[in-house]
Amino acid sequence: MNIVLAHDYLIQMGGAERVVATMHGEFPSAPIYTSAVDNKGLWKEFREADVRRTWMQHLPAIQHHTHFKKYALLYPLAFRSFGEIDADVAWISCSTFAKFLRFSPRTRTVCYLHNTTRFLWQTDNYLDYEIGSRPLNRAVRAILPKFREWDRNAAASMKVLVANSKNVQDRIKRFYGLDSIVVHPPVETSRFQVSNRDDGYYLVVARLLGYKNIELPVRAFSRTGRRLVILGEGPYQETLQALAGPTVEFRGRASDADIHTYFSNCRGLIIPGEEDFGITPVEAMAAGKPVVALARGGVLETVVEGKTGVLYSESSEEALLDAVERCEATTWDRDAIRTHSLRFSRETFLEKMKTILLGG
Repeated sequence: MNIVLAHDYLIQMGGAERVVATMHGEFPSAPIYTSAVDNKGLWKEFREADVRRTWMQHLPAIQHHTHFKKYALLYPLAFRSFGEIDADVAWISCSTFAKFLRFSPRTRTVCYLHNTTRFLWQTDNYLDYEIGSRPLNRAVRAILPKFREWDRNAAASMKVLVANSKNVQDRIKRFYGLDSIVVHPPVETSRFQVSNRDDGYYLVVARLLGYKNIELPVRAFSRTGRRLVILGEGPYQETLQALAGPTVEFRGRASDADIHTYFSNCRGLIIPGEEDFGITPVEAMAAGKPVVALARGGVLETVVEGKTGVLYSESSEEALLDAVERCEATTWDRDAIRTHSLRFSRETFLEKMKTILLGG
C-alpha cells in the first residue's frame, strides 16, 4: 500500500519520536511529513529517511529546544501549506498539530494521539509553567476557545483515532467528544536485560520541563541526602540545579548505550509527574528495576503496585519519600518485573497498528 507518515516536529527526541522511528523502521520508504527538524540532534533512524518539512524550517531559532514552542500558533498553517496529500493510508503521529494535514478523500487517515494538544486543554498544568509573563499568559488564554474549536475539528477529520493509553483515550472523549482505539506505544524491551546491580541511586529520565514536576524529587532527595541522577535537558534545568543539593546529579542527554547502563545500575526509577503513557517506566521494568511513581496518568496502566513498583497518591515530598522507603523495604522479583514489561513490546504494537491501517 502507498503509505505516508507524519509527526508534529523532529526537534526534540523523546518517547513520541521513538514511536515514529518504529513506524519508519517498518515502512522505510514512506515519506515523513513534519513541520521542522533539528538536524544536529536527529536520531540516525531519521537521517536517511525521506523527511519533508514546511517553511517553518527557516524560522529563527526553530531548532532550539525551547524556542520552537513560541511559534505554536503557526503550526496549523504550516501543515496546511503541504496542500492535499494523496495516499492509500496516512499514519499521523500527533500531540499537537500534525492532524491539521490535509489528505485526499480516499486516504485512510489513522491519527495516533500521544495526547490531546496540551497547551489548549490542560492549561493549568502547562501554560503557567511555560508562560511566566502574566499579560502574555492572559492573551494566550483569551484565544484558546477558537483554537480549541479548530483543534477539535482537525481531530474529527481523521478517519481513525488511536490513543496511546486509556488515560489519553479518556481525554479524547472528554475534550473532542470522539471515540478512539487504545494501542500502547512500542518499547524496545530487547535493549535491556535484568540487572541485580544497585549503585545506590534513583533515576529520573525526562525532558526538564516544568509540568514534569521534577522539582519534587530534587527537593526531597536534596533534603534527605539520597542520591538522585537526572538524565535529560530542557528549559527548566537551571531552576532545578539551583534547588539541588550535592547528592543530586545532572548528567544531561544520554546515548542509548548510556541509558542502558544507568538503568542497569540504579536502585529504581522515579516518575514524579503525570505521564500520558510513559515509555521510560516500561524500560526500567525491562531492566528488572522497580518504578516509584505518582499514581496518575499512564503509569496506572503499566506499574503494578507491589509487583513492578510503588505508587503514591499525593504530590508531596513526604509521600514520595514514604514510597521510596516502601520500595527499599520490598524484595523485588526482577524477572517478574521484566516479564510484565514485555506486554508493551515493539512486536505487539506493530501487529495492532497494521491491523488498524488495513481497516481491520
